Amino acid sequence: MDDLQRELLEDLDDDSDSSDGNSSKGSKKSKLPLVNPMCAETPKETGFHQSTRVCLEQIREALLHHRWQEAAEYMACYPQMLEDPTNGTGQPYKELIWRISTEILHHHPNSKMEDYNNIYERMKHSGVRHYLMICLEHSFHLLLIGHIEDAKHQLSVAESWRHGKESAAQYQRIKLIHAYRSLLDYIIWCDKKFTRSNTEYPDSGDNQDMHNYFRQASVNLKEILKNPGVWDPFILSYVEMLEFYEDHEEALKVLNDYAYDSTFPPNPNAHVYLYQYLKRHDTSERKLMKVLKILHVLVPSHELMLEYSSLLLQSEKRSDIQKALGVVMEMLDFACWRSNLDVWERLKSIIQKLQLQEDWKDVVSGQMAARKDWWPALHFTSFHASKDSEENPELMKVKAPLTKILCPDLMLKYTASQVTSGE
Repeated sequence: MDDLQRELLEDLDDDSDSSDGNSSKGSKKSKLPLVNPMCAETPKETGFHQSTRVCLEQIREALLHHRWQEAAEYMACYPQMLEDPTNGTGQPYKELIWRISTEILHHHPNSKMEDYNNIYERMKHSGVRHYLMICLEHSFHLLLIGHIEDAKHQLSVAESWRHGKESAAQYQRIKLIHAYRSLLDYIIWCDKKFTRSNTEYPDSGDNQDMHNYFRQASVNLKEILKNPGVWDPFILSYVEMLEFYEDHEEALKVLNDYAYDSTFPPNPNAHVYLYQYLKRHDTSERKLMKVLKILHVLVPSHELMLEYSSLLLQSEKRSDIQKALGVVMEMLDFACWRSNLDVWERLKSIIQKLQLQEDWKDVVSGQMAARKDWWPALHFTSFHASKDSEENPELMKVKAPLTKILCPDLMLKYTASQVTSGE
């Protein structure tokens, strides 16, 4: 490192000379956190500390400008910082080396699998604090390049790892390791299912092998629901396998627990998964509406609200038709649905059905009461008329008649005549 040290110190001297003229221009200290503490000069800095500090600065500069080869050359020297006895355990430096090294390898055009393995194995054994997370990241990389069995092996090793008294953080990480190991079992199960479906005469041994992976995956995937959190991919994997083996009772229990357990954070996806499962199995419309009602509270702009409004519209109850009006108008409160023909056609259908009721004007007026000040600007300006007439004339045909129903007291510019006169 001696040559590199001399080169870095020369660069440092040059920088300090060029900055002397600027030092007197202002002594006001900036409040911005511009300097990383690991790169900051310390009062009792030795030559070794100075060279490693400047080395880190050069690495950071190379990373910022995507000079990956230069960053790799400096990075080859920086791990000597771990040999410094004054750093104590050196945990911050160990994590820094791990993060920067993998970032360089991800972008370096000539990086190889052996390079990744060397970095991951070296950092795993440099200290216990990050062992589990490094194993998890290593398995992610192996999974990304298609080495599923190797990825599973990494997680299996991590599962059996123990060090001292188990902390709360370690417990949570081990649970995460268990979950991802089971997810890999599910991926292998999917591969075997695909192979089996494309084999004319499946072997009974293959079926047993496939079932073994299902049981291995099920053990930890089932345990996930005992730990509140957002576990979407794990839940979907478990339900798919249960559904394949026709264990519908357990699949429905898992989805219900995931959606309605009060200890879990609110998760719109949980209700989407439950709805999709119920719909696949021809559940009654009343049960489907019950699920979508909760989803509507969580995400009124969700695309499934179009299906919710359709179910409400099919109902014979007068109150359900009025609810359908509210659901669709809440969708149109969001700009993402502003130009959607299906939503406007649904609104038109609902109003047509409402008009069979004597008090339909009061119902529409009630929905528009809180919207009359801003809906015209959102939907019914001359700009919208011009844009819709050019890009989506079918949409304009649906929207234009609705302006008189929704805003009967306003003179709106959303008409075909306005477009013509504007031209």
